[in-house]
Amino acid sequence: MPDMSASASLAMTQFVTLAKEVDEDKVTPGVLGFIVFAVMALAVWGLMKSMNRHMNRVDFAEPADPKADASAEDAEAAGPAKPRQG
Repeated sequence: MPDMSASASLAMTQFVTLAKEVDEDKVTPGVLGFIVFAVMALAVWGLMKSMNRHMNRVDFAEPADPKADASAEDAEAAGPAKPRQG
């Protein structure tokens, strides 16, 4: 069985030279960052579409409040409010 330490050290020297070529002041997200961002964008789009569909199903018509109707009738029966003098 061949000695793996020689190939491991060769691989490490190649990685070290690649690391030296990378600009340390420049950070990029790479392909993985793009994939994560694209998946999150698709998830938000799907959630917004679903929310829109659910909001369109909601009936916002409220039943008439009998207490509010009674107080409005009492106010009409009492007549218009008299202006203050003074």
